[in-house]
Amino acid sequence: MNVSRYALLFLSAGVMFAGESAPGRLQEAAEVLREIMATPDKGIPQDLLAKANCIVIVPGLKKGAFIVGGKYGRGFVSCRKAGGWSAPAGIKVEGGSVGFQIGGSETDAVMLVMNERGGQKLLSSKFTLGADASIAAGPVGRTAAAQTDAKMTAEILTYSRARGVFAGVALDGATLRPDDDANGELYGNKNLSSREIINGNMAVPAAAAPLINMLNQISKFEHK
Repeated sequence: MNVSRYALLFLSAGVMFAGESAPGRLQEAAEVLREIMATPDKGIPQDLLAKANCIVIVPGLKKGAFIVGGKYGRGFVSCRKAGGWSAPAGIKVEGGSVGFQIGGSETDAVMLVMNERGGQKLLSSKFTLGADASIAAGPVGRTAAAQTDAKMTAEILTYSRARGVFAGVALDGATLRPDDDANGELYGNKNLSSREIINGNMAVPAAAAPLINMLNQISKFEHK
């Protein structure tokens, strides 16, 4: 494996994402959630979302590969609080695999954190799916209730959508980190930690209102 080529892959991804704004990604995240929940037979079971402690939405997670494969995305995490969902914190998803792969794709990734323990781990400075918390491919659709019991031992349920197809998938090995640049753009302070944004009384930025209002509506909360 050529390490410099592996590093170049992620450097190129970082440059590619640099021009995207946090408000723009929030709009995309809201659209991803709206489209997924608009098809109950093919989306996230609403009762699962109602039980989730946190949600991570990464619109347009990029995957590219030539000998070395990698993935890179920027999205947002929001967690349940008394009366509704928190203001969102920026999050980066990074990861890679080694193998002969040619081509690329773009997917939307959604993760449901099902308990407080998983939520606290998620807000740390570095978090690896499958290593720092147990994960499972999330069930899909109205008839998924029968599958749910077997998956409820997992702290995080993971999903992806590519080319219009939404399914539960295992995202083992992906690393999540705070996106300080996005937090600085939204809140005017790059030094704010994800934990401070999620657990504090941070006001929901205007750009995030559609996403948070939608989460509150789906979960039968009223945003205040």
